[in-house]
Amino acid sequence: MITKKPTPEILTEWKNIFEQYKDLLQPNRKSGTELLDYLQSNYSLTEITDEEILSVISENVSRNDFFAEKLSSGQLPLPKAFYLENVGNGHKFYLSENQDQLDLWGGEITKIFVGIDLSSGFYLVEGSTMLGDELRAFQGVDEKDLENYVVVADYIRALQRFDK
Repeated sequence: MITKKPTPEILTEWKNIFEQYKDLLQPNRKSGTELLDYLQSNYSLTEITDEEILSVISENVSRNDFFAEKLSSGQLPLPKAFYLENVGNGHKFYLSENQDQLDLWGGEITKIFVGIDLSSGFYLVEGSTMLGDELRAFQGVDEKDLENYVVVADYIRALQRFDK
């Protein structure tokens, strides 16, 4: 999961990863619905129905050409939002050694937020790069993703983080 502006050295590293893996990868991208099914089958989630939050997820898709082109012709985003609960399998993301982000005020994360667009497969995670990487490794890449060195490098790094 990319969380900060890359340096020239990091961009070079990503390009090297892309060159190393681009011919070995095949399209295997899972849909937004499959991503949601994965989350629901592995973690306890509390759905958020706030229209403003759902609108932000939709706008992340519709206002970004890369994500918008993953929508079928005439299709609109279908956003879903959740808090990942600190129970069961989700507990690991709340342990101090796995909490790699702070809230806006510098305190510990009290809730991990997950937004998913079921139409495009776009997702965002706030509060855990570990969960973001897990979703990246699970989701895979499509043909268009395989042309983008940043996406390929992020995918490979996520796979490596989980020994896949």
